[in-house]
Amino acid sequence: MKRKLRVAQIGCGFMGRAHANAYHQVTGAFDPPIEPSLEVICATDAARAQAFARRWGFASHSTSWREVVARDDIDLVDICVPNNLHAEIALAAAESGKAILCEKPLAMNVAQGREMVAAVEKAGVASLVSFNYRRVPAVTLAKQLIDEGRLGRVFHYRAQFLQDWTISPDLPQGGSAAWRLDASVAGSGVTGDLLAHCIDTALWQNGPITRVNAMTETFIKQRMHAVTGCEEPVRIDDACVFFCRFENGSLGNFESTRYARGHKALFTFEINGEHASIRWDLHDLHRLEWSDHGDEGAVRGWRSIHVTDGSGDHPYMDHWWVPGLAVGYGATFVHQLSDFLSAIHEGRSCSPTFREALETQKVCEAVLQSADAGQWVDIDTA
Repeated sequence: MKRKLRVAQIGCGFMGRAHANAYHQVTGAFDPPIEPSLEVICATDAARAQAFARRWGFASHSTSWREVVARDDIDLVDICVPNNLHAEIALAAAESGKAILCEKPLAMNVAQGREMVAAVEKAGVASLVSFNYRRVPAVTLAKQLIDEGRLGRVFHYRAQFLQDWTISPDLPQGGSAAWRLDASVAGSGVTGDLLAHCIDTALWQNGPITRVNAMTETFIKQRMHAVTGCEEPVRIDDACVFFCRFENGSLGNFESTRYARGHKALFTFEINGEHASIRWDLHDLHRLEWSDHGDEGAVRGWRSIHVTDGSGDHPYMDHWWVPGLAVGYGATFVHQLSDFLSAIHEGRSCSPTFREALETQKVCEAVLQSADAGQWVDIDTA
């Protein structure tokens, strides 16, 4: 009989649903060496927690994350709550000797992130931060092609993440629905929420960023606060654009906004190398666009690779359907959970760990510092 990994999930919002779905799907799709056992779901609203437990098959529910984290019958604490709670819960979980799966970004700031890294490394517990887009099969394939040297020397990396859901001035900030607009809860706006995904992917594919030069904008300066009922200043960034230099000598260009009318979640990246270029679009997430200068001139140009082959050529797809049939957004959480369960079983780390996610936090913080100062900022390498 397989070992059971007893799970406490903290939070039952959008990310909570994505994680709960992954726990249910991972054993059927991947047959991991250890199996998750859903012991308790925790949320501040007891009725909501109870309903979530019933729907997703958790054995119990609670309104106290502190009691849950301290329980002896818990092996993994899954943190799916707003950003301002990540550090406190993770520190308590590490002290209790629990493995930790934490939603992104790692923390509110670099100082918090360092404390979290120190805690998990001192306790010797497994940690993973949920930058799930790494596990899109086409994105993972892009990483493999880069590591094989097929692009050659990289010259340019550009990425964008565009949404449009905060354009209305009547949208309040704060509360359970719009906490991402409240700086005291989110830490930052699009930089920590959206660009963090772009930055993590870029660091993973193209290596460290050394310098950034950024500008941000908050288009609506005052919003009603859902909790206080008062109109208050908006302190998060609605939009951010930054340039950067990578350690390998390439140049980067990143853009994110929640004010791009018509875009709900447009995440793209393009990498231009000496021998080839590669690009990807979340809206067509199984397509990897590839242009190889080594092709014969008559047919040289962009080609579209449909990343669905389960014969072993395409990452993760051998666990799903026949070639030509796609998987979606939810599968990325299944993939990361499968990788994490295997790593825990084998006693090795699974990327991105807290320490690796701290590097993304450093870039995010430097971006905001640059925008505030109006000048280039070097990335802290310590």
